Amino acid sequence: MNYIVFDIETTDTLPYINEKTVTTLDIAILGAYNSKTDEYTSYTAEELINFWPLVESTDALIGFNSDTFDIPLLNKYYPGDLTNIKSIDLLKDVHKSLGRRIRLNNLAEATLGEGKSADGLKAIEWWQQGLVDKVREYCLQDVKVTKDIFEYAKENGIIKWKDLNEIRDIKIDTSEWDKSDGGAVTQTLGL
Repeated sequence: MNYIVFDIETTDTLPYINEKTVTTLDIAILGAYNSKTDEYTSYTAEELINFWPLVESTDALIGFNSDTFDIPLLNKYYPGDLTNIKSIDLLKDVHKSLGRRIRLNNLAEATLGEGKSADGLKAIEWWQQGLVDKVREYCLQDVKVTKDIFEYAKENGIIKWKDLNEIRDIKIDTSEWDKSDGGAVTQTLGL
């Protein structure tokens, strides 16, 4: 299976973000890992035209909270409909198994022994200060962490999390991850 792991950083934030308000935000940086080429890339909103060919040639989009945040926001920029492509949202799988949401940093520290390099609010601050390269670096680190957690779950059927001072396992059903959903993204670029 060819997949894209991705994450988005925004130019600003809102006091309350949900599926209805997320599209009022703007993309600062999109970071991506392409399993086909084993490469990490990043794009500003103006550079997204270079990301669409990757999307249109992948079997699945993989992210963390991507079904309710990243994909709806990215769909604002995409000339087709990204909800037509298979999506694996790790936070959704964690919630399904555990019954609650866990922060990516908590999962990364417990599963990988390394956390995120900062947080999204710091990335917004950097963006507003014109520190685009710092935002790119931060976003790509989030992509790497998400990719590594995805691969760990795929191999082991679990993701680890820290509950107070105890490391616990979250059973993740990965049986559908490699299966084609039969759908395909709308080919907007004539590929």
